[in-house]
Amino acid sequence: MELKDILESGKHLYEMENPKKPSNMSERDPLQKIGKEKVESLKNSIKEIEFLIKQREALSETLSRDVEKIKTEIENFLLTTTAKDSEGFKERGGLRQKQIDVSELQLNERVNCWRDVATLKKELRERQKELSEKEDRINMFDKILE
Repeated sequence: MELKDILESGKHLYEMENPKKPSNMSERDPLQKIGKEKVESLKNSIKEIEFLIKQREALSETLSRDVEKIKTEIENFLLTTTAKDSEGFKERGGLRQKQIDVSELQLNERVNCWRDVATLKKELRERQKELSEKEDRINMFDKILE
């Protein structure tokens, strides 16, 4: 028997529990609590981003419907009325210009919605990746401690 195999307590190393391994769960609880808090925070962040994506898409749809109503009202007004003098022609020209402006706003809204959703989805992917990495680390840590 060699001296390096015997501890101060007189036991052999192979007779002792693994000193790095926690003897009970209470020693691991603070670490697990911290890890779970971060995971829960990421899960909440992911839910919030998903909600924001749905809200942005719904807002864009609502705006699109409203713009279509405005364009239809202008078109109906132009169809039901006729210009009798130069003032009437100017009004009709102005309404047609408004119709074009509203269509441009509608196109801009679609592009802006796409940009906003793309940005949110990018952030969502980053959070999902971070969550996956944290969960993998927690699982690996748990396996090491078992």
